[in-house]
Amino acid sequence: MAHDLRPYLDALEATLRGIFVTPSPELDIFYGMMRYHLGWVDESFQPVAAPRGKRVRPLICLLSCEAAGGNWHTALPLAAGLELIHNFSLLHDDIEDASRTRRHRPTVWALWGVPQAINTGDAMFSLARRAVLGLADAGVPEPVVLDVVRCIEDTSLALCQGQHLDIAFESRAQVSLDSYMRMIEGKTAALLACAAETGALVGGAGEAATGFRSFGHELGLAFQIIDDILGIWGDPAVTGKPVADDIRSRKKTLPILYAQEQLKSRGDPRLAELFSRPIRRKADIEAVLDCLEEAGARQHAETLASLHTERALAALESAAPPSPAREALRDLALRLVAREG
Repeated sequence: MAHDLRPYLDALEATLRGIFVTPSPELDIFYGMMRYHLGWVDESFQPVAAPRGKRVRPLICLLSCEAAGGNWHTALPLAAGLELIHNFSLLHDDIEDASRTRRHRPTVWALWGVPQAINTGDAMFSLARRAVLGLADAGVPEPVVLDVVRCIEDTSLALCQGQHLDIAFESRAQVSLDSYMRMIEGKTAALLACAAETGALVGGAGEAATGFRSFGHELGLAFQIIDDILGIWGDPAVTGKPVADDIRSRKKTLPILYAQEQLKSRGDPRLAELFSRPIRRKADIEAVLDCLEEAGARQHAETLASLHTERALAALESAAPPSPAREALRDLALRLVAREG
């Protein structure tokens, strides 16, 4: 029988909403922009049931805490903080990528401008860190809280380093697959690894938390590779982004880089030439898709995602004894890599 995740999600939602208490009417818009980004209100700040994301990181945190032998309720302040760190990074991502939509709605910067969106992201990061310190009030020993905070600060830096590389790659003619893997280790895998490790620490795992970290790290790599696949071949009705969006923006994702290496080794310059200029015409997008198919780029990416998923599940099995929570983590991992959006 599948582990019911609704109690975790309901408790997380209540914890998150409790963080956003507006201290004065003058700041209604300030907190309203954060609530909008989290899917709780519309652009007029009226309550709405908008898409809110998958809550992957907090779920991994709470289930890791339980799988390590702890009470998952104790980890709620941490889970909420991790979700806010993820969302702060998305707020800034949307600005840096000039993305006007997210989850089928206008982004914060598209509605209220870049300066306000930057400030909103900064504030969300501060609220995230303050939320994590709530672990001390939940009875978590101070040395464990310190280890958790240290992991979160290291992870936040890794996120920014990964984003730096991702942005820098846009202006580089050549990016190696090794460089790409280093980038996604920071941009995506670091936060999933942190969620699993810190959840396990709160659950009392001690040194065994490193096994949970390996689970999150490998899952994060698989998760990003699947995201790269969806960025090219995903259904816009599901992903909320235009078809072949990553091709249009000339993002150097795994399928693109793999195809470039394969075609270059055959003396075929087509893909490099296509990516050397803006890609706007439908014919150019179709030409890129043809190159990817000839190189077997999608199959390679799917194979690599499967490999990292297998490594993640093996790490989880070694880190935690059999339990409903461990099985729920396994099921969650498999759903993430099988997703269509």
